[in-house]
Amino acid sequence: MNEGAGDRLVDGYTLVVFDLDGVIYLIDRPIPGAVDAVARLHAEGRAVAYATNNASRRSSEVADLLTGMGVPARPEEVLTSAAASAELLRDRLPAGAPVLVVGAEALRAELRAVGLTPVTQADEKPAAVVQGYGPQVGWAELAEASVAVRAGALWIATNTDRTLPSGRGPLPGNGSLVAVLRTALERDPDVVVGKPESALFETAARRSGGGGSLVVGDRLDTDIEGARRAGLDSLLVLTGVSGVPDLLAAEPQRRPTYVARDLAGLFDPAAAVRVPGPVNAGGWSVTDRDGTLELAGSGRTLDALAALCGAAWSASEPALPKIRPMGPDAAHALESFGLTAAA
Repeated sequence: MNEGAGDRLVDGYTLVVFDLDGVIYLIDRPIPGAVDAVARLHAEGRAVAYATNNASRRSSEVADLLTGMGVPARPEEVLTSAAASAELLRDRLPAGAPVLVVGAEALRAELRAVGLTPVTQADEKPAAVVQGYGPQVGWAELAEASVAVRAGALWIATNTDRTLPSGRGPLPGNGSLVAVLRTALERDPDVVVGKPESALFETAARRSGGGGSLVVGDRLDTDIEGARRAGLDSLLVLTGVSGVPDLLAAEPQRRPTYVARDLAGLFDPAAAVRVPGPVNAGGWSVTDRDGTLELAGSGRTLDALAALCGAAWSASEPALPKIRPMGPDAAHALESFGLTAAA
């Protein structure tokens, strides 16, 4: 995207792949501007897909949820880690094979839909354990899974998101529950299906008919890393889990192509920026002064962010740098991104 030429970011792609929690909605309420943004894409005839690590709802349920929020969505547009996990197990196990489920009813329903048999006890000799997020998951389910895996069952995790967004801040996600079993078993899952693995994005991209695909997400460790693994461009929106401090300290495999505060960045050239940017551009300059980045100048705050990314990402080791504002405009830019000025 060339902001100077006034090009819209969305015009460079035939398919936009959205994460859901933190991008389209927060738990069960649409994020401001999201409904209008998706409606605008539909009105322009652009292809849309949704890729979510949430294994607690089926694709049809997610589509119904979106439609109820004012976002028309079809089940075939929704790619969930629950459905992908069920398809993976279908391809690996005999028809009707027992699978112990740790997670929500949606995960059990996806297994039934592909001809497998959900079970709840290790004594039922499951061929596999599939672990997905469920708000009611407790010690008893984790204990059964532990026994089954020790007995030789294949262990599949739908995703390893450490947290999930909420109106009260990040809450424990499936990755936190996977970590319980990882600690008890002293081993990793045999397969992780969801993001940051690339399968969901690769499936979506295949549906784009060979055109360019843009992944829009709020998490560097799942959405952005997954897009990079799939070889796709990505837009980080600052409406969910990952913030500017996370961005500046991001490892190379978790760095997005673009950043925007919200989905307005798809359409408004002034509301998105390519990162990293030059350390001297857009009215801003960043100088490394003995390990502290000095931000000076004035202009669009997103250009200041791009310049800071350019300076921070040039360091040999990823870390959140100390930043010192050189003037009131620089101080305002840092404050707007939730960054603390160095003393």
